Amino acid sequence: MRLTRKRLCSILIALYCLFSIYAAYHVFFGRSRRTQDASLRGLRKGAAPARERRGREQSTLRSEEWNPWEEDEKNEQKHRLQILNKSTKEKEDFHVQIWGKAAIGLYLWEHIFEGLLEPTDVTAQRREGNLIVGRTHYSFITGPAVVPGYFSADENNVVLILNGREKAKVFYATQWLLYAQNLVQTQKLQHLAVVLLGNEHCNNEWINQFLKRNGGSVELLFIIYDSPWINNMDVFQWPLGVATYRNFPVVEANWSMLHNERPYLCNFVGTIYENSSRQALMNILKQDGNDKLCWVSAREQWQPQETNESLKNYQDALRQSDLTLCPAGVNTECYRIYEACSYGSVPVVEDVMTAGSCGNSSVYHNAPLQLLKSMNAPFIFIKNWKELPAILEKEKTIILQEKIQRRKRLLHWYQNFKAELKMRFINIVESSFLKNNKG
Repeated sequence: MRLTRKRLCSILIALYCLFSIYAAYHVFFGRSRRTQDASLRGLRKGAAPARERRGREQSTLRSEEWNPWEEDEKNEQKHRLQILNKSTKEKEDFHVQIWGKAAIGLYLWEHIFEGLLEPTDVTAQRREGNLIVGRTHYSFITGPAVVPGYFSADENNVVLILNGREKAKVFYATQWLLYAQNLVQTQKLQHLAVVLLGNEHCNNEWINQFLKRNGGSVELLFIIYDSPWINNMDVFQWPLGVATYRNFPVVEANWSMLHNERPYLCNFVGTIYENSSRQALMNILKQDGNDKLCWVSAREQWQPQETNESLKNYQDALRQSDLTLCPAGVNTECYRIYEACSYGSVPVVEDVMTAGSCGNSSVYHNAPLQLLKSMNAPFIFIKNWKELPAILEKEKTIILQEKIQRRKRLLHWYQNFKAELKMRFINIVESSFLKNNKG
């Protein structure tokens, strides 16, 4: 019996020792193994997104929808979302309605504000859009059905977009201003600003009577072309933009636009006016045989409307040319400049003053194109088309990689240009209207 007890005790002691050893092993060695396992799992988890990122980069490199500023836009979208979230938490206390009664209104709303319109049919009688920026709600209305007295002015603050380029347009614009002025006088409207496609010679005296400083109701005037009225107090310069009246679209950058070799050194698609610098341009292109290396499609008579075919050909010319030749017309500023930017084709701009009352270069040192120059537009500015052959010769020596970088710079500049104009416009309108509210 004593022997059995001894054996039992020995067995228990042995089991106790084995258990202690097992416990000690897990304490000292199991923890490091678990750490290693966790590290490996962490590495595996980290490796999966890396593979996903690599796969996404590879797929986007093959994709026509690749965005060269994906990270910038993600950050911007995040910033916009923060603004939007903030605006929904705070009381929305400021509304601005934009009446688009000129085609340049579509450039402001769709290209600069990046707003949408419903219905999407451009021939619809009335189209509307809405955006919230900060605490301000912007609405946009346009279309043939929007006429003075036949629609309701829903907001106290209005931006009226008008065309005053020629006599018939001025008459129509005046009717709108009289209507808006009556709304202000009857206190149905509190604040009024105007965006004006001015006369190409800068002869816009007709609108003077409507400016608030002259007893009218227009507190702010955003005017296209280098008007000598621009003082950045109540008159501001606004860009001409793309020819929305000819259905030029909002263009999204893609991989091929940036990276593909373009078959043409330059392009010029436009009307050749008699005794103009455009005739000189065509002669210079032909003399050196560079017209064979450029996409040149000249016509003798201006055509106000595009067909689907002519618009496609023009877009192809921009997309397939490294440079876009931008001779001065009635005014130095032309739609072609902004349309070239949309496709990453560097504008070669004839930097000369045209006839009329626009900014005098002896007073305004950046005239013409003061707005673009003040924002450091990465264009090629020339004073005479005789400079073109040397530019094209240099172009022949530029390797594709350098052209790709140049396209990126141009497209990025244009994107920032529009974003900056949007914020300027918003700040000017809101600060003026809100200040006058307090006054």
